[in-house]
Amino acid sequence: MAAALRGPGGRFRWRTWAAAAAAAAAGGVRGAARSAAAGRQDYDLLVIGGGSGGLACAKEAAQLGKKVAVVDYVEPSPQGTRWGLGGTCVNVGCIPKKLMHQAALLGGMIQDAPHYGWAIQPVLHDWRTMAEAVQNHVKSLNWGHRVQLQDRKVKYFNIKACFVNEHTVCGVAKDGKETLLSAEHIVIATGGRPRYPTHIEGALEYGITSDDIFWLKESPGKTLVVGASYVALECAGFLTGLGLDTTVMIRSIPLRGFDQQMSSLVTEYMASQGTRFLRGCTPSRVRRLPDGQLQVTWEDLTSGKEDMGTFNTVLWATGRIPETRSLNLEKAGVNINPNSQKILVDAQETTSIPHIYAIGDVAEGRPELTPTAIMAGKLLAQRLCGQSSDVMDYDNVPTTVFTPLEYGCVGLSEEEAVARHGEEHVEVYHAYYKPLEFTVAERDASQCYIKMVCLRKPPQLVLGLHFLGPNAGEVTQGFALGIK
Repeated sequence: MAAALRGPGGRFRWRTWAAAAAAAAAGGVRGAARSAAAGRQDYDLLVIGGGSGGLACAKEAAQLGKKVAVVDYVEPSPQGTRWGLGGTCVNVGCIPKKLMHQAALLGGMIQDAPHYGWAIQPVLHDWRTMAEAVQNHVKSLNWGHRVQLQDRKVKYFNIKACFVNEHTVCGVAKDGKETLLSAEHIVIATGGRPRYPTHIEGALEYGITSDDIFWLKESPGKTLVVGASYVALECAGFLTGLGLDTTVMIRSIPLRGFDQQMSSLVTEYMASQGTRFLRGCTPSRVRRLPDGQLQVTWEDLTSGKEDMGTFNTVLWATGRIPETRSLNLEKAGVNINPNSQKILVDAQETTSIPHIYAIGDVAEGRPELTPTAIMAGKLLAQRLCGQSSDVMDYDNVPTTVFTPLEYGCVGLSEEEAVARHGEEHVEVYHAYYKPLEFTVAERDASQCYIKMVCLRKPPQLVLGLHFLGPNAGEVTQGFALGIK
């Protein structure tokens, strides 16, 4: 039986299915000889990864007249969690995180309400109701992305892709069917996934990550969050806010890479709201007890003593790793940083191969932020279509940590400013303040704080701005424009 393959200029070439399978096998595609190879399709642009950056790039290129395809496949987490199109932000990141953060903030507002004259009976939070509402919203976004791709004539393949050569990838569907796709330009936008501490006994079997927490049908109950990243503190913050017994285990410092004075204020506020912190500790073992609880053993790094506790859930939040290992990048000649496993790119998002690009979390030296990935994807598509020569500016990108007291920042931390310019050339302006909404309810505002890190010499250029308080994301966005 013959297969029609679209060649250069849109002309069709004919090849037997057996020949196609043999060619795929020769290219190193595992299993191609065992199943009928699908027809090879050529595109102007092929995007690997259906997250925010990849989708933005694909839709922009299609709108500018290019023939575009997107391949995306979610490998289930070790606990079996899977989700739809849209990537980390939509499914297991920004969107469900901020909605659950909002749920926790509402709990605080309910506590404040009597001070403002509202007679409120004691209320309890129902995890199942919240989770169902959040998950339904996420599913609607999944569907919306598929509709947008269809509207823009972008071909979507739900397949796991790897490179055959520098212009061709092979995608494998859930049923094992293989599809060969080739393109003039290829964009890698596969993002990252949470890192599991596999050296810890029981970590894989009994722990969950941010890939799972937002899709739990039932409350996680008493939870140990291991790690001090923004993911760890955000999750611990909303869990405490929802009334759950929550402990954070920190090996070294919280919010590494952020301003450390602000980080200390963040954890102080969380502690005042009921989150417990185990500092200078690292877990060594997780075991399931006969009653279903998880017994965690850890070491106090200062004293060297061992301790243990029982929890319903253990959440690993010890960093993320890029999704590059299964891409067979060596087949395409794409270089990575061997330490971070991220793809090396230049200012144009170009990899070591001139027609292959990488954007978003998978690229070396890029902030792991959805808006930057989206803008980088759009600008890349415009350059590829000859519509613009603009490149993404990654300097002074604002970001917010959605802890119970939100932390927004833009520019350099005090530590970075001192390292770059010298302590004698840096001036810091700072102030505590009390948000008006805290006054009537007499809420503690001792951690509400703002500081500007400036160059000392006139005109005292603002190097960094840091804000800790309600609605930090909205506040920081406005100041970011001024700093830009």
